[in-house]
Amino acid sequence: MHLPVNPPVAPMLAKPVNQIPDGPYSFEPKWDGFRSIIFTDGEEVEIGSRNERPMTRYFPELAAAVQEQFPRRCVIDGEIVIPGPDGQRLDFEALLQRIHPAASRVNLLAVQTPAHFVAFDLLALDDTDYTGRPFEERRAALLRARAGAVAPIHVTPATTDHSLAQQWFGQFEGAGLDGIIAKPLAGSYEPDKRVMFKIKHERTADCVVAGYRPHKSSAEAIGSLLLGLYTGTGDLASVGVIGAFPMARRRELFTELQPLVTTFDQHPWNWAQQEAGTRTPREAETSRWNAGKDLSFTPLRPERVVEVRYDHMEGPRFRHTTQFVRWRPDRDPRSCTYAQLEEPVGFSLADVLSSPVG
Repeated sequence: MHLPVNPPVAPMLAKPVNQIPDGPYSFEPKWDGFRSIIFTDGEEVEIGSRNERPMTRYFPELAAAVQEQFPRRCVIDGEIVIPGPDGQRLDFEALLQRIHPAASRVNLLAVQTPAHFVAFDLLALDDTDYTGRPFEERRAALLRARAGAVAPIHVTPATTDHSLAQQWFGQFEGAGLDGIIAKPLAGSYEPDKRVMFKIKHERTADCVVAGYRPHKSSAEAIGSLLLGLYTGTGDLASVGVIGAFPMARRRELFTELQPLVTTFDQHPWNWAQQEAGTRTPREAETSRWNAGKDLSFTPLRPERVVEVRYDHMEGPRFRHTTQFVRWRPDRDPRSCTYAQLEEPVGFSLADVLSSPVG
């Protein structure tokens, strides 16, 4: 490619903060998809991932839309997302399915669950490298370059109004977004540097510990604890994991949990006895992202309760790895149900995309 900024480029990153900062910032929704920098020189299109790996083959419909709608030579940072079937919320599970080795499957899913690209930064246009310029200037150039964009290409809403950003933080979660990004108006584009800020929702839930996976460095240390919540029908659903403990604590937990180890025949996640469609950690014992990663686990009697911190749900599961808060010996495991989870206020994805883009 012949561009002033050529692939690969590591995206600029954000550091977490507890509240929306005051000051000269541009505030944007935090999109829940695949971060991507798209390069096009008029002849080729390359869709790069956050890890600087090419993803073009997985999203042929986006590559075609880029050739039709992008300026002939440009580099644009943004997020690949997929709306759910009703168009009201983002569907991250459908997005995960798009990473498939078979070209026939990729082409089928490109029709069945087409992806969209939400642009939020401009790195280069024609012969001009914008990375050294302030974000305020990059944003204005992006809006000019993407004037008249139509689906599946969008420009993210943005505002410098702190009160409106606070309103968005409460509203947009209902459309499947998970927070707000704050960008310094005077800041340049700094690849792989955490110079932006991200503000995410944070909640707690009491969950049943139903199994563990060993740590990669030792069979006698806990790598992660598997969490469950009871459904309205009394089934224990798999909802996520806790994965961050100091190594000394990982070894202590291994010893503490041994009395609870049981067999799958006596466990609610005995996959062979589950009805079709029930989610369990044994549905796929290797990861679609890393074929060599073993996802089998040691079952535990579901007797211990732990309070965890989480940001939001994706369907029936925690979207991200949770954080340990405390053990809850006072809680009856059967009381750990979905009913305790806070439901975000419903908000349409279309309404998010039609919000101000100034």
